[in-house]
Amino acid sequence: MVVTGIYLKANEARIVTLTGTKDSHSPVAIKFHKLGLSKNPTQDDVEVFTQTLKAYCTDNRVDKIVINRRATTGHGAGGAGTFILEGIILAISPAPIDFVHSLTINATNRREQERKSNRPATADLAMAYDIAYEGLE
Repeated sequence: MVVTGIYLKANEARIVTLTGTKDSHSPVAIKFHKLGLSKNPTQDDVEVFTQTLKAYCTDNRVDKIVINRRATTGHGAGGAGTFILEGIILAISPAPIDFVHSLTINATNRREQERKSNRPATADLAMAYDIAYEGLE
């Protein structure tokens, strides 16, 4: 199974794709980790974003996309940028989409940290990795 984890933060989508299972998985070796939109995107900006994401999913035969669940209220609530990105991805995704909450990721990290040997050192990519990991079987 090929799962893409997308960490939405501000106007950027950080992307990590894993293949395999939770017991035995590896990252898809592509130098593509970030896709963004300007703060005030035009239709052309959105078109470029959608075509790039669709091509990435097709090229890597993505079976599932997992996205971090945005906070809707309180401190750190998802802003306009993440809202726009989430809507675009929901509208155009060529693969089924699941959402994962940050508390679920934290619980999994406590239980299964030893299985995550390929986790990137960069904080945003590590979060995208964790999100993709949640989608593995």
